[in-house]
Amino acid sequence: MNRFSEPPDPDFDAINRSLDVDVRLWPFDIAQSRAHVAMLAAQKIISAEDAGVIIDALASVEGELQAGLFPFEPTDEDIHMAIERRVSEIAGEAGGRIHTARSRNDQVATDLVLFTREAAADTIAAIEGLIGKLIDSAEAHLDWPLPGYTHLQRAQPVYLSHHLLAYVWMLQRDRQRFQFVASQCELLPLGAGALAGVNFDTDRGRVADQLGFDGVSPNSLDAVSNRDFILDYLSAAAICATHLSRLGGELVLWSSQEFGFVQLPDRWTSGSSLMPQKKNPDAAELLRAKAPRVVGDLSSFLGVLHSLPLAYNKDMQEDKEYLFDGVDTLSLALAAASGMIEGASFNQERMAKAAGDGMIAATDLADLLVRRGVPFRQSHATVGKIVRETLAADRQLSSLSLDELQAYDAELDAEAISLLAQDGWLESKTSEGGTALGRVREQMVLARGLLS
Repeated sequence: MNRFSEPPDPDFDAINRSLDVDVRLWPFDIAQSRAHVAMLAAQKIISAEDAGVIIDALASVEGELQAGLFPFEPTDEDIHMAIERRVSEIAGEAGGRIHTARSRNDQVATDLVLFTREAAADTIAAIEGLIGKLIDSAEAHLDWPLPGYTHLQRAQPVYLSHHLLAYVWMLQRDRQRFQFVASQCELLPLGAGALAGVNFDTDRGRVADQLGFDGVSPNSLDAVSNRDFILDYLSAAAICATHLSRLGGELVLWSSQEFGFVQLPDRWTSGSSLMPQKKNPDAAELLRAKAPRVVGDLSSFLGVLHSLPLAYNKDMQEDKEYLFDGVDTLSLALAAASGMIEGASFNQERMAKAAGDGMIAATDLADLLVRRGVPFRQSHATVGKIVRETLAADRQLSSLSLDELQAYDAELDAEAISLLAQDGWLESKTSEGGTALGRVREQMVLARGLLS
């Protein structure tokens, strides 16, 4: 006799049902069910005949799902129960044995870790693709100057290649974080049962081998409670999306008429419904907006798990909403970033003109004085005075004569005049990791090595 004396309330059905969300787990549910049933037969927990019938039924169900012909029922609470129901319809009595020595708790955990493992691999591949696009663009614009900024004020010139490579190292750290995510998906939860293990002599190692796991989770309570791998994915995704938002923010600025440093490809921009002249950097703007969405997925799921007692609680059903949204959002953001970088057309003249702002050389003048033994604070004050008075006279630093410079400090000799030439600003940054061309070329070798 059923445990309950009345049917569920329709609104309870609605809040309890997760099929619309978790249906995308079906490939993983089919794979783990095959491995599970094969193990049950090998351990003589079910007969080989029944196992064969169930595995044939799973193949039929897989075909229906692939073709979009699966006959879902209103009573299907989630994809796991839907598949089990359909297997039983096809396999008859044997189908009722598919769930032997398994709980939905360890079943769902296994599907999720399989999904996350695959998502991490896909994300790593997408990151590597973007890294490749950035390196290609840096190589194509190796010696193109542009201003570097602090506080969005022109600070010191850099080469465009150097600027683009900065994102390569950010993305390399993202790549490493997703490699860690994959490493947290190496232990099989299946076999933990509801929370305490199962009453059968199962061979979890066999299932782990078939599904590509390195081993099995050592504690059944932790196996069904663990969602750390989802937090790891969402944490890595939030950081990566934040990096992409910074790239998007720069592309928005650089593509404006005020900057004019870049033209974004038409296929990643849109027009205005009113103003025919507009070319809006919508994809770049959306890179900015998607980042807090992924951060929200992470913070929301941390809130779900907060204070949950062991082992499984229905709260954890929400894990898929946040995981799937984080995966999908980051995937789109990486695709957009790759498309924009690949198709970007940079304006060498506009960037060089902006990088040629003579006031950018002020730091080089201050450094020259320091090298000549002038205390840093004194040299900083001297050059600050030069800048103030030069601006007041509506002049550029490069227009100052040797006599004018030496009126401020006798150490400002002919070398100071040469420093005020634009190429001197860039090529003087010879420290390791600096923007001088020799150092950028070293970076390029290192960056290419990331993908080898």
